[in-house]
Amino acid sequence: MTQAKKILDFYHTLAVPSALPDGVTIMNPYQNKIAAGLARQFYERYYGDTDERFLILGINPGRFGGGITGIPFTDPIKLEMQCGIKNDLDKKPELSADFIYRMISAYGGVDTFYSRFYIGAVCPLGLTANGKNLNYYDTPEVERALRNFIVTSLQAQLDFPLNRERCICLGEGKNFKYLTRLNEEYGFFKSIIPLPHPRFIMQYRRKRVEEYVGQYLAAMGGGIKV
Repeated sequence: MTQAKKILDFYHTLAVPSALPDGVTIMNPYQNKIAAGLARQFYERYYGDTDERFLILGINPGRFGGGITGIPFTDPIKLEMQCGIKNDLDKKPELSADFIYRMISAYGGVDTFYSRFYIGAVCPLGLTANGKNLNYYDTPEVERALRNFIVTSLQAQLDFPLNRERCICLGEGKNFKYLTRLNEEYGFFKSIIPLPHPRFIMQYRRKRVEEYVGQYLAAMGGGIKV
């Protein structure tokens, strides 16, 4: 079974948590026919093999990126212009996607990058509250409601297969601390490498983007033939 088949099966069979606090909504693009079709094109194009990848974990998909395309850190613009998958989705850019695809280009392009890495998220589905993005750790109530969902989702993805020597965590603060605690309990990975989150970089350190691209490439080059 190819990586693409395993990834798509995973997303299409996610047991979405139902007991969320009032006002919190799950974004599940895989229940949308258009987004599901775009995600299928993407994963079949870049993951149609059985090769092991290194894992990169974000926080949870945003409403202008993975929350509508079904592909983490990939907005409709990058999906079409960088990945070659045409779509009729509203072409709004996402800051995090802007950085990630700048980094991917510096790494060697989409074919090279996706042949070696799989991007996911600690919480694989996006969250909104009052029409805005919500992180899984923003309130104790949401974090508690999602814990089992997060654990079972991580365990399922490790069978894709993914290399368990190291995981790259996007977010040096709460996302890294939370993932570290889970890893201490479940032993998902031998090591977790934290990196500044793309949105933080683009929102607060934009003048140093190239420096951060270099930091990402250095982290991803360890033990990998680039």
